[in-house]
Amino acid sequence: MAQPPVERTEAAGGSALVGSVADWLMQQALDETGLDDIFGGCCARLRATGIPLARAFIGFRILHPLFSVMAHTWHADRSTALDTFNQTENDGLTGTPYIEMIRQRIPVVRRRLAGPDAMIDYKSLERFRDAGMTDYIAYVVAYGQGIGINAGIVGSWATDRPSGFNDAEIDALLSIHRSLAVACKVRIKDMIARNVVSTYLGANAGVRVLSGAIKRGDGETIHAVVWFSDLRNSTGLAELLSPTDYLAALNSYFECTAGAVLAHGGEVLVLVGDAVMAIFPTGASGVSEACKSALAAAEDAERRLAEANAARDQKLDFGVGLHVGDLMFGNIGVPERLQFTVVGPAANEVARVQALTKTLGRRVLASRDFADKLAVEWESLGRHRMQGIAETREVFAPSGAKTESQRDTEKATT
Repeated sequence: MAQPPVERTEAAGGSALVGSVADWLMQQALDETGLDDIFGGCCARLRATGIPLARAFIGFRILHPLFSVMAHTWHADRSTALDTFNQTENDGLTGTPYIEMIRQRIPVVRRRLAGPDAMIDYKSLERFRDAGMTDYIAYVVAYGQGIGINAGIVGSWATDRPSGFNDAEIDALLSIHRSLAVACKVRIKDMIARNVVSTYLGANAGVRVLSGAIKRGDGETIHAVVWFSDLRNSTGLAELLSPTDYLAALNSYFECTAGAVLAHGGEVLVLVGDAVMAIFPTGASGVSEACKSALAAAEDAERRLAEANAARDQKLDFGVGLHVGDLMFGNIGVPERLQFTVVGPAANEVARVQALTKTLGRRVLASRDFADKLAVEWESLGRHRMQGIAETREVFAPSGAKTESQRDTEKATT
């Protein structure tokens, strides 16, 4: 990120200029500026006032399915660095002042890192000293009644100036970090909201909901490739396995199917019991490209299944149905409890296509609407009657795909 062009018009750390940085932080929070730009911009502006800031850090917990902590580190000579990782309450804070600060509710700790007053009583301070830092200020800002990284932010300021920070600069930094915390809190809450709706609704549906589509009936008709997969013999597995092992089996199955959908650009809309409903929007690339991605996801799901089963005693299996059609993409339910999903004949038909995988002994089946969009070899499995659909429908399997009996024979010989 480029350093902002802030001119120095006062003495280092002048109160008016520092106040302008605080005003800038509030405006960025209102403007929905990204957290890395807020933090990096704040640090660069503080340095532009004459405060000899060489390094700065903030860290906080965030609600996210893949990681629990987000941290930003700024250096005067390079862009802001973002780190995300998982950790327990204190793991990762070991060797820093923050654990004691959080436990003792100490908001600020200062340590000189060079000269006769140097105090290197934490492991992390050794690294900063060795990197040329001479003065260090750590702070904790609580949100509400909480304190520390579980309910607020932790952060630090450091300089490499031989004389360290002077009193005016320390006052300025202690003044600005609360404004920084307020701006960060706004962005953190926004990130958490986006993470939650994306995790539970899907990325596209989450954006739509946060944009205001929260009333029953809100939605639109879309043309999309539809995926429906279902776990085979789920009742038998539930009876055979303990609840914990069954949940692990379900998650393994979802890694194979929903994981493959996401890896190939699809959007998982609903996980219903052991079924996955997903779409591949046609978008600017067109229907054929969306079909290509969906078929690639089905092939990937089969590869993932083989890898998962190699480590399992109780083998998993599933069927996948692929179709193309118009769908109503929006909110259904009761006003107090809505679900953002797809409904319509195409959604019903893809489920019926998938149901035929059991009787036809194929893991992946496609409708004619889907097969006609891809110039690949298909094997027609004839026309079949589907529940709730008046006319029979022709279904296709990828040419060369193994039948269920062939897979059973391979299992018996391995």
